[in-house]
Amino acid sequence: MNQELDLILKYFPDLSDQQKEQFAALGDLYQEWNQKINVISRKDMDQFYTHHVLHSLGIAKVMAFKPKTWILDIGTGGGFPGIPLAILFPEARFHLVDSIGKKITVVKDIAKTLKLSNVEAQQVRAENLNRKYDFIISRAVTRMANFYPWAKKKFKKEDFNEMQNGILYLKGGDIDEEMEELNLSYVPYHLEDYFEEDFFETKKVIYMPYEGKR
Repeated sequence: MNQELDLILKYFPDLSDQQKEQFAALGDLYQEWNQKINVISRKDMDQFYTHHVLHSLGIAKVMAFKPKTWILDIGTGGGFPGIPLAILFPEARFHLVDSIGKKITVVKDIAKTLKLSNVEAQQVRAENLNRKYDFIISRAVTRMANFYPWAKKKFKKEDFNEMQNGILYLKGGDIDEEMEELNLSYVPYHLEDYFEEDFFETKKVIYMPYEGKR
């Protein structure tokens, strides 16, 4: 068992053998792709499992997606947070979108290699999507005031998870001023409460419940 997998198992000890294999394979797959196109910052690859995989799984510490939950990952880049979450929740459905075609090429290849049948990857701008989802996830692609208009009309009205349908947004640093621009309710979850690595000291998951039916 490699050291990187130990890090994931430290916080998610109940993985199946298949999930262990999938998580263990991620590092080499992204290293290989990174030599072709710059999917992930070269200096960041040394901390790939902490900065990308475990960071993505921070959402799972806040929300355990039930089977048949539909999740949209806006601005997925090379597949974060969608790919790690799709491994962890194989019975949930993930739609990973990005406007940059070469990044979606990477996502499609990795999903195919790992046999992630619950992942659909598409080159498209989020504002051009017409489907509805239970949750929308992202990793700080822009300020929330820019992001929220892309998301606000894309939620299903019926809830069946433990939390109301909404946005789960990975964000670092001080978020109060940014969130006040929207004047909407939100709950910050501090990842340092779940992970002990220094990287997570300022990292948060911002949960914004869908308010369209209020």
